[in-house]
Amino acid sequence: MTLNLEQIKEIIPHRDPFLLIDEVTELEPGVRVTAKKYLKPDEYWFKGHFPGQPVTPGVLMIEMLAQAGAVCALSLPENKGKIAFFAGIDKARFRGQVLPGDTLELSVEMTEKKGPIGFGKATAKVNGKKVVTAEISFAVSDAKQE
Repeated sequence: MTLNLEQIKEIIPHRDPFLLIDEVTELEPGVRVTAKKYLKPDEYWFKGHFPGQPVTPGVLMIEMLAQAGAVCALSLPENKGKIAFFAGIDKARFRGQVLPGDTLELSVEMTEKKGPIGFGKATAKVNGKKVVTAEISFAVSDAKQE
């Protein structure tokens, strides 16, 4: 299953300038997801991080992975219209710089679920090379999106 930007917006509440995934290329609801973020040279963070040597902040790449994971969790029929809140991050490692013009491939595999709490292994790659790995967790809330 693939999703375009409009379909992603039907699942998660994030909006510009904080919707940080552009498309979903693979989706097995509640199990795994692969998404992409195309890093345009005019992304708002490049102007200040860092002037003259722009790189994508690690914290934003973690957020990109979390948003991909949220699409995976919230695409389950029982979670339709709910919100997934970021609950934790463990073992995050940053293995390379991500630059303007790069395409990040974001993958999250769900590893465990305990009630509304879920856990996943997250990986971001550029040109097949791992640049971020982490374990993430989230809480699905009954709060409905408006």
